[in-house]
Amino acid sequence: MLARPDHARVVSGVVRSGRQCSRSACGRPAVATLTYVYSDSTAVLGPLAHLAEPHSYDLCSEHAERLTAPRGWEVVRVTPEFVPTGPTPDDLLALADAVREAGRPRAVAPVPEPVVAEVARRGHLRVLRGEGL
Repeated sequence: MLARPDHARVVSGVVRSGRQCSRSACGRPAVATLTYVYSDSTAVLGPLAHLAEPHSYDLCSEHAERLTAPRGWEVVRVTPEFVPTGPTPDDLLALADAVREAGRPRAVAPVPEPVVAEVARRGHLRVLRGEGL
């Protein structure tokens, strides 16, 4: 079975860009990134990071709102409200351009056949005269 890259998950026949919530059994789009500062016993919940980091967790809006920290830890919320964002107009234009480019027929230049003339023949061997001779 082929693995599908994270940026192209197919759900209900629709290609989704972006990342999903890190919580198990949650397929909602991620809107926030959770990181831990262990030395300060702090959980930092901020806007969705541009790149997925190995020691951070992406959360959907529901899980970001309900987040609690262990006893003795502090939760720092960088943004008070996390709203799911859809594709930007630039993303949609780039997708439309890619679809148009993929749908264009490729112009293939015909390869001219070389002009050859048979000069002599001996058994199954032939002597041919090409263009430059």
